[in-house]
Amino acid sequence: MSHFFPRAEYAEDQPLARTILATHVLSRGFQVGTAVGLLKSGAAALFKNRPITTLSLLRSASAGGAVGTGVVGVGLIIQMWGREKIEWQDRSWRLRYNPGQLGIDNWSEPVAALGALAVAFRRPLEPTIGVWRGVVGGMGIGSLVGIVGCLCATHILLPRKE
Repeated sequence: MSHFFPRAEYAEDQPLARTILATHVLSRGFQVGTAVGLLKSGAAALFKNRPITTLSLLRSASAGGAVGTGVVGVGLIIQMWGREKIEWQDRSWRLRYNPGQLGIDNWSEPVAALGALAVAFRRPLEPTIGVWRGVVGGMGIGSLVGIVGCLCATHILLPRKE
């Protein structure tokens, strides 16, 4: 997201504020939903003696990502209903200038695309999951891998000097 939208010097001048904030919130909801879906799949494997398979992980990741996106989308509408334009601009401007958010975006988006491509170009998925659901699950898992990579790179490999 960080490279696709313009960046203003001042919050009052931030263009596309609603688009920037909505994109950020929906992508984070997708990531959180994917993580919850994967945790649910892991818990089911642990407590119900189900095997963890690639298909079960992709299915859980895609369903969790879709639910997470929907839930935070409704939350965004509730939170921002009736807000002034400057409030949207201020929140989106702060996102655009937050180095932590930019780092997460720069790591998670390309790896999410790689995850989607990895699933799309692998041998045909079983008909029980479907191609789109598998690609969405791969995108969600890739996004989480990107977040972990960002956190490892910034806190372990390249720690901040204080």
